[in-house]
Amino acid sequence: MPSQISQAPQHDQQVDLPTERVISSIPREDKSSKWEYPSPQQFYNALRRKGWETPEEEIETMVDIHNFLNEEAWLEVLKWEEMRGCPCKEDPYLVRLQGRPKEISPKAWWHSLWGSPLPFDRHDWYVGRCGEQRRYVIDYYEAPEDVPGVPVFFLDVRPALDDPTSVFCRLKAAASEKWQQWFPTEPSKDSSA
Repeated sequence: MPSQISQAPQHDQQVDLPTERVISSIPREDKSSKWEYPSPQQFYNALRRKGWETPEEEIETMVDIHNFLNEEAWLEVLKWEEMRGCPCKEDPYLVRLQGRPKEISPKAWWHSLWGSPLPFDRHDWYVGRCGEQRRYVIDYYEAPEDVPGVPVFFLDVRPALDDPTSVFCRLKAAASEKWQQWFPTEPSKDSSA
């Protein structure tokens, strides 16, 4: 989140929103610092700038959800990065991100043809490691609530099909998933019990 987004309340704002920012677990390119999440006031200002009316009293909860989802997205990126087996052993870091809420990824579009819901948001994250930069596509979905009033979300995080290694990683993950479907492993019996 750019730091230049105003922390000033909107002229017609009724609720005082906090201006404190939370540090994420996601490393920046300089590797000595982490990305910062927007404050509730910055988040509200960004939504207003985009023309999205949101009840002020729900902003702090929305920021908590936003931060949680991005932490989960980073954990998924790390799983994909582990699959790549980078020889230099450098830890990955987030170079930049791009929100693309109005653009449907090809995968989301394809699944929507078969009745799946469209994501409510999309980001492209650019991850650096070992002198290379890779793009990850993240589709954010809302799922039916298990408990009334408790929102449920899920993420589809995957490398963009921009290079042969990313294509191979996606194929390998899909094959592994199908293998587990067709040949599920049974939990081992503990003979000491």
